[in-house]
This record gives sequence, C-alpha cells and structure tokens, in this order.
Amino acid sequence: MDSQKEALQRIITTLANKNEELHNFIETLSHSLAGVQVNSTQVVSDLEEEFDTLFSILDEMKESMTNTIKQEQVRKSHELQNQLTQSTNALESAEELLEFANNALDIKDDDEFAKAAKQIKDRVTMAPAFRLTMKPKATDSMTHLMVDFSQERQLLQNLIFLPVPRAPEIDAQDCLVVDNTVTVVWRMPAEDNKIDHYILEYRKTNHEGLPRVKDERAWEVVDNIKTTEYTLTGLRFDSKYMNVRVRACNKAAAGDYSDPVTLETRAFIFSFESASSHLNLKVEDGSVEWDPQGGKGLESKIKGKENKGSAHLANLKNMSRSGTPSPKRASTVRSPAVRGGRDRFTGESYTVLGDMSMDCGQHYWEVRALKDCKSYSIGVAFKNLGKFDQLGKTNTSWCIHVNNWLQTSFAAKHNNKAKSLDVTMPEQIGVYCDLDGGQLSFYNAESKQLLHTFKTKFGQPVVPAFMVWCGGLTLATGLQVPSAVRSFQKTENGIGGSSSSLNSMAQ
Repeated sequence: MDSQKEALQRIITTLANKNEELHNFIETLSHSLAGVQVNSTQVVSDLEEEFDTLFSILDEMKESMTNTIKQEQVRKSHELQNQLTQSTNALESAEELLEFANNALDIKDDDEFAKAAKQIKDRVTMAPAFRLTMKPKATDSMTHLMVDFSQERQLLQNLIFLPVPRAPEIDAQDCLVVDNTVTVVWRMPAEDNKIDHYILEYRKTNHEGLPRVKDERAWEVVDNIKTTEYTLTGLRFDSKYMNVRVRACNKAAAGDYSDPVTLETRAFIFSFESASSHLNLKVEDGSVEWDPQGGKGLESKIKGKENKGSAHLANLKNMSRSGTPSPKRASTVRSPAVRGGRDRFTGESYTVLGDMSMDCGQHYWEVRALKDCKSYSIGVAFKNLGKFDQLGKTNTSWCIHVNNWLQTSFAAKHNNKAKSLDVTMPEQIGVYCDLDGGQLSFYNAESKQLLHTFKTKFGQPVVPAFMVWCGGLTLATGLQVPSAVRSFQKTENGIGGSSSSLNSMAQ
C-alpha cells in the first residue's frame, strides 16, 4: 500500500510539473502570437515610411534635375537670342553698305567718287558684320542632361529585406558560475563577418527550466559586446537561478534571441531577525546598530500589561490544571512576530540571529563593522540559544570576538573558552560554515587569509549569530563560497588556524 502511494505521489509530482511546463509554454505561445500581430503592424508601418522617404527623395531629385534642364534651356536660349539679334543688326547694316557701294560705282565725279570710296572703306572697317563671331555660342544639344537610370532601376528591383543575423547558440557547458560572477559563452551557427556586436540579456528567477513570459523580474541588458563571451560581475545571488539569452547585431538590424539558458545561482541568503533581537539593537535587513535608548517605550508598555493582567492571573489559578498556565510563564511577554515563538534576547546578551537556519551544505557570508564599533561577535549558534546566553560562552555557540574598548583584543570563543588570535583584524570578515564537513572558518574577506577554524560536528541546525555593543555591523549575503576559500579547504583540509582547545563535539 505504501509503495503504491509513493508511486502515485511520484506520478502526481510528474503531472504537476508537466502541467506547469505546459502552462508556461501556452503563455509563451500566446505572447508570441500577440507579438506577431504587433510586430507585423510595426514593420508594415516602417516599410511604408521607408518607401515614402524613397518617393520623397525621388520627387526631390526629379524637381532638382528638371530645374537644371530648365536653367540650361534659359541660358542657351539667351545666348542664341543675343547672337541672333546681333547678327540681324549686322546683316541690315551690311546690306545698306552694299547698296551704298553699288550706287557709288555710278558716280562720275572723281572727287565725289573718291570721297564715297573712302567712306565705304571706313564703314567696312567698322562694320558689325566683320566683327561678329560666326560660331554659335550655344548648341541645341541637350544630351549632356540626359539620364540613364538602368542601374538604379536594377537596384530598386533588387530591394530586399535586411539581412538579419541568425540567432547565436549559448554553450551551456562552457558557461561558468563562480565567485558571484556569471560567464556566458556562445557561438554563431555559421560564420557571419557582418556581425558588429552582441546584446546579452539576463534575468534572475526562482523558477527552474525555460524562462517564463511573466516573471517577477525584468530582463537586464548588456549592449555592445564585441566578443562571444561575457562575464557579469558584482552580482548578488538573491535568486536560485538566472536566465540568459543573446542576440547578434549587424550595422542594420538585430537578430533573433538565442534559446535561453537557465544557470543555477544558489547562495545563502538571510537577514537579521529583528523579532528576537535585543531591544537595544536597531535592526534592518542588512544592518544592525547599537541603540542605548531602544526598547524603553516598549518596556513601560510591557509593565502596564503585566499590572493589568495580575488580577486575571489570580482567577486563572482556579481553572482546570490542563488549561492553566503558570504565573511565571504568563508574565513573560512574547512578541507574536517571533519566528518559532522564541524569547527576545535580553540582559547583557546583545544578540541578533539570522532569520535562516542551516542543516547541511556549505555557506558563506561577510560582515563589516561600522567605524569605532566598541565590541562585536560574529559566528553561529543553535536556534535554541537562551535569551540570556552570550555568544561563545555556551557550548551551543561559536564565534570570533572583537573588543575595541579600552584595549584591543581579537579572540575565538566557544563554551566559555577563548583563544587569542595573533592576526591582523580585517575590516571585513568572511564566514564559511561547512555543515557536512563539520567546520566553521573565518577569513579576511579581502585577502581570503584564514583567521580561525572551529572543527565540530554540529548536531543540530545552526543560524548565523551576531553580538553588537556600541557600534554596528553591516551584512552581505547572497554570496557563493569564494573559489579561494574552496581551494584552501581542499589544500589544508580545514585544519589551518584551528584550535584544539576550542574544538568540540556539539550535542
């Protein structure tokens, strides 16, 4: 019966996953169908605009060239008309002189004849007919303004849509996710020397598999990539996965996207848990600061509630035993928002825990102390750490402690034992917790120098733990275990910097 239920449960899980996959695919198809309509309308509009621009250019060229012909016509007509007028006038003058010369032949008087002959000679010398150029200043030919658009017609007849680059192919096996960077590698399915650059888009997601059309995060764009490889740096892995896709661009257009690839980007993400933190700590998601005035208003409200409830407690004593809380328990005020109902840290336990626990695997986070922070501790603890317990003073907590009050000290603490650390105190500390390997290591976050390692078998899940007094801490999560830390752990087997006096078997 149990085996059949297990088999049925596996079938149900498979069907549910397939249904979700089909639902996502249907959304993709619907989105693509709507996109075809929108994009088709857009490209038709673009085509009409391009042809209108082409028509406009042709009309402008036609008008310009027609004007050139008309101007040439006016110029030649003017030149020829001037020559024609001058020649007509010269002809009239020459005909008149010719007639005068012919009449002079009939003169009998020698003096009169000599006088007429001299006059005719002078007039011939100055006659316009002998001063004119007998060559037209312009021809009637207009062949120099003829056109031959055969090549242009051929070009127009060969108009085609833009040659769009093909979609690249992402090499998932060559993509690398390490040290909070993502290197994406791709190639073209065929050589294309017209490609000018690539566009990479990525999107964080918590959904495995193909990207969803509707996701909680938008695609982020990296443009003008000149090679077929790109590394995204400075990432915070606050999601389980990352979708990536690439498109190629030539000088004219961008091609289709590659098939998207989903890369795993898991990292340990947590925040400070304000509900159970000490009242003197001002807690936000990524920072905690000492606040000496914190909680005073809340304490007065708590006392008021306790006084109002005293008479009611007396009546409760007469109730049945199974429904009667002890007076001591009833007087304890718990915040309803506290995860797991744990008490708020109080007394001198200026503690705040992380809001996520760890029970297996390797995890890493970094902490930076604010300037002039007097005292702070960084480490891990069991979730049931007592509300009065101070980090490092119980067998359920492990930490390194920094004290800048009066005199500076830097020590590793566990089970009320301390070991001074003879290393330079860094500005930012990296915490590496290996639940499977049973060790907790602290590093200089910048240089990755090992500061200290606890070797222990954690018998229960642990949570990040912090103590702050007169100062503050800022937290960086969503970090992968740095490759330098992994290499060191493999090389040194996690023993470098550990203290045998502080190693323990946690129960």
